[in-house]
Amino acid sequence: MRIIGREREKDCLMQCLLSKKPELVAVYGRRRVGKTYLIKEFFNNHFSFYTTGIADEKTQGQLKTFHSSLIKYGYHDKKIPSDWFEAFEMLRKMLDSDGLYREPINNKRVIFLDELPWMDTAKSDFKSAFEYFWNSYASSKDDILIIVCGSATSWILNNLIYDRKGFHNRITKRIHLAPFSLAECEELFEYNNMVMTRSQMIESYMIFGGVPYYLNLLDSRLSLIQNVEELCFKEYGDLHFEYHSLFHSLFNKPEKHMAILESLARNSYGLTRTQLSGVKEIGGGSVLTKDLRELEECGFIRRFNKLTKKSEESFYQLIDPFVLFSIMFLNNKKLKSWKEQINTPGYYSWRGKSFEIVCLNHITQIKLALGISGIESDEYSWHGSNKEDGAQIDLLIVRKDGVINLCEMKFTNEAYSLDSDEYEKLLNRMSRFRKETDTDYAIHITLICSSGYKRNKYSDIIQNVITGDELFKM
Repeated sequence: MRIIGREREKDCLMQCLLSKKPELVAVYGRRRVGKTYLIKEFFNNHFSFYTTGIADEKTQGQLKTFHSSLIKYGYHDKKIPSDWFEAFEMLRKMLDSDGLYREPINNKRVIFLDELPWMDTAKSDFKSAFEYFWNSYASSKDDILIIVCGSATSWILNNLIYDRKGFHNRITKRIHLAPFSLAECEELFEYNNMVMTRSQMIESYMIFGGVPYYLNLLDSRLSLIQNVEELCFKEYGDLHFEYHSLFHSLFNKPEKHMAILESLARNSYGLTRTQLSGVKEIGGGSVLTKDLRELEECGFIRRFNKLTKKSEESFYQLIDPFVLFSIMFLNNKKLKSWKEQINTPGYYSWRGKSFEIVCLNHITQIKLALGISGIESDEYSWHGSNKEDGAQIDLLIVRKDGVINLCEMKFTNEAYSLDSDEYEKLLNRMSRFRKETDTDYAIHITLICSSGYKRNKYSDIIQNVITGDELFKM
């Protein structure tokens, strides 16, 4: 099998292999994004030790699995460990034994602990034992590389990365594995013999969000519409219940996380922490702070400041396409068919919001198309103080070279062209924006069009046009 994309992550793993010091690497990210696949394929399934936790298994079952893995890698004591301290002591003895497999690149002993959070069962001593193993043994061995990952991202974040006790500052590298970009999606489609236009690939991203597992489920014999129907809307479909399974696998108590996302889905511009805390199902306090951080770390939401008043609270915005799609369509039990949604007002409303998310997830490609990759910038959204006239800009790229790209994003079936109404709206937004922000930056109106752009008599106000093809650049 081949690893598609993941160049930064592969480079990070290689640097850990070449390192002359002990490495403890935490790999995290949303479910189905390919964490286990990446590690196994990068190391060609050759480890000094590999084991995985078992979902919903009690402590004794986890210890039996761990012991079975020790036996597989050359440990000879048939006695099952009575607790995790004994289990890690067995691992230490095995790692010090002769004949252990070592990576040929730098003679490293590579230990891969998959689904680590599942090993930490209720009232077990797992975390204390793992801390002791690292602090008393592994952290002093220059030839040790330990990689940990798991679907329960909140456990990885709270118990390893942000831990203030035994693991504080012990993680030497962290790899947040994000969904594929459009370019990586295209490469995967070609590998799987999926025949699609680029416009259809963008729409597939608007539904499945570049999650490799979801994309691998697509049947090359079916159209995109047929695949969505089979996977998402049929009760036997692999993704029919995925929305709920996703968050129950990531977080111990996901109800508040889901309430946050559902509130943000109803407010595409975004909401502040104060606004979110006013929602009954969400509440406030330290729990909300933790939940927002976890959702941001997983890539479900983004945090940004208001352009005009940076001292105010940050805004939070939903940026995960599959979550938006699920909330708008799959959570609605009345909707039985995707085919029946096509060309309805709800479909067009979703399509507009989702394409904006695609663009937010491809800022690097947008800057490349604008020729400003080397120029520092910040991204914002903006809406006017008068809510009645609906003046709103969903993406502003504020550049250090004194230019603001005011971006309009249009997903259409054919090449987009401005009409008189849109022309007037753009003029109004630009005027209102300049007046309310009192900016002295040059404002460039930038159209991002999924299916190309057709010039006409209204095109004189457009400085930049970015086509869907340009979103596929690496």
